Amino acid sequence: MILKLTVYHGNFVDTPSLGGVRIRHQTTIGVGTDGKILFIKENSQDALKDALEFDRTLEASEVAVVKIPDSQNGSFFFPGFVDTHVHASQYPNAGIFGSSTLLDWLQTYTFPLEASLKDIDTARAVYNRVLDRTLANGTTTASYYTTIDAASSNLMAKICAEKGQRAFIGKVCMDQNSPDYYIESLHECKRSTHQVIDYITKELKDEKIQPVLTPRFAPSCSRELMSWLGELAREEDLHVQTHLSENSVELELVAELFPECESYSHVYDNHHLLTKKTVLAHCVHLSDKEIELLKLRGCGVSHCPISNSSLASGECRVRLLLDNGINVGLGTDLSGGYSSSILAVARQALLVSRHLAMKEKDPKKQKHVNLSVEDVLFLASLGGAQALSIGGVVGSFEVNKQFDAQLIDLDRTSSNVDVFSWQRTSWNDSPGEEENQKLARNLLAKWLFTGDDRNTARVWVAGRLVHCNAALTAQ
Repeated sequence: MILKLTVYHGNFVDTPSLGGVRIRHQTTIGVGTDGKILFIKENSQDALKDALEFDRTLEASEVAVVKIPDSQNGSFFFPGFVDTHVHASQYPNAGIFGSSTLLDWLQTYTFPLEASLKDIDTARAVYNRVLDRTLANGTTTASYYTTIDAASSNLMAKICAEKGQRAFIGKVCMDQNSPDYYIESLHECKRSTHQVIDYITKELKDEKIQPVLTPRFAPSCSRELMSWLGELAREEDLHVQTHLSENSVELELVAELFPECESYSHVYDNHHLLTKKTVLAHCVHLSDKEIELLKLRGCGVSHCPISNSSLASGECRVRLLLDNGINVGLGTDLSGGYSSSILAVARQALLVSRHLAMKEKDPKKQKHVNLSVEDVLFLASLGGAQALSIGGVVGSFEVNKQFDAQLIDLDRTSSNVDVFSWQRTSWNDSPGEEENQKLARNLLAKWLFTGDDRNTARVWVAGRLVHCNAALTAQ
C-alpha cells in the first residue's frame, strides 16, 4: 500500500501570538503527503483511530504513526525555527571577529572568505556544513546570503533542496565601494542575478526554495543597481533582503554617499526596495521617522542580537518596533554572530531587552521593554515567518499550514538541561489545570536558557524528516 497520511502524536507547543503560548496535551496532528496539516485533535488516545475517523477511505496500512514514548514527559513538538538573516558563505568565520567593528570586519575577514567560495568545491564544503548545522539546531526555514557568484549561489539552492530545508537564496549584489577582487559591474550583477532566479524558478522548481533579491547594503550598491533591483522586485513580485542601520559609522558613510536622502531607510525607499516582502537586518539606530516608514511599507525586521553584541553595533529596540506593528524575527547573522542556533539568538534577544530595560527609569517602561520567554520563542518561529511574509505557511501548528516541526527532548542523557522530579509536569493532566500549565511553561524556560542542539531529537520540513538525533516509536 502507498502511504497517504502521517500522524504525529504527543505534546505540541507553539506561540500563535506575541507573548502567548499554546500547549496542546496528548494531541494528534495529521499531515498529508504534500506536508500540509490536515487535522488536529487534542486529548487524543489513539492516533491511528483519529486518522481513520478523519478519512474513512483510508486503510490502516496507508497511515504512518509517529509517537513520543509515554515515558518521555520531557518531550514536545515545537514549530521549526525561522532564521531571517544568515550569511551561509561566512560560516567558516563563525566566532572569528577579533576586536573589529562592522566595516573593518568586512574588509579583514568577510570579503576574502566570500570571494573564495567562487571555487565550487570550497562552496560545496561550506554550504553542506552550514545546512547540516542549522538543521541540527531546528532551523527549518532560513533566508540566506550567499556570494556574488551565480554558480555557487545555485549550488546552495540545490543543496537546500536536497537536504530539505525551506530557504530563500540571495545572490549578493554589490557594484561599488568593494574590493577589486570581490565586486561586479552593473551589467555583470544583472546577468548573475537573472541566472540565479532562472535556476531556482525554472530548473530547480522546488516550492520550498525561493530567490530573494539581495543588495548587500547601500554603501556597496550604486543608485542604478538599487533602482534596477527595486523594479525587478516589483515586476516579478520577489522578496528583498538587505542590511539597515547596523552601525553608527555605517550611518555616517551612508549619509555621505547619499546626501539627497533624508535617512538610511529613505535610500532604499527612494529605489523602491521597501516592500511587504522586504526583510531588513539589524535596524539598531532607526529614527522615529524611519520606523514610521517601515511600518507604512510593511517591511519585516531581522533582529540579530548576538551579532550586534559581538561587533559592538548596538541594541535594537525590539519592543518599540513591535509596538509600531512591525513584524520582527530573529537572525543568527553568521558570521557576525558566532552561533548557528536560533535558540541561542532567542536567549540573547531576551537578555538584550533586559539591558535596554535597565536604562529605563520608569518601572512600567522597564517591564514593558523586557521580552519574555514566550515573546522570544514567538520571534524565533511565527514572528520570523511573518517577517519573511510566510506567516500563513509556517511558524505555528494550524490546519492548512506546512508541518515544519522539531521534536524537543529535555531528557537526553547528554543534554545540558537538568529537570528534577518536582519540576516535571504530567502532560496527560487536564490542560486547564493552572499548576500544570505553570510547570510546562517552566520547562520551556529551561529549554530556552539551558538547551541546545542535543535536545533537538528530530526535525521535519513539510512532513519530511530532515534531521534525526533520536529514535521514536512508530506503528
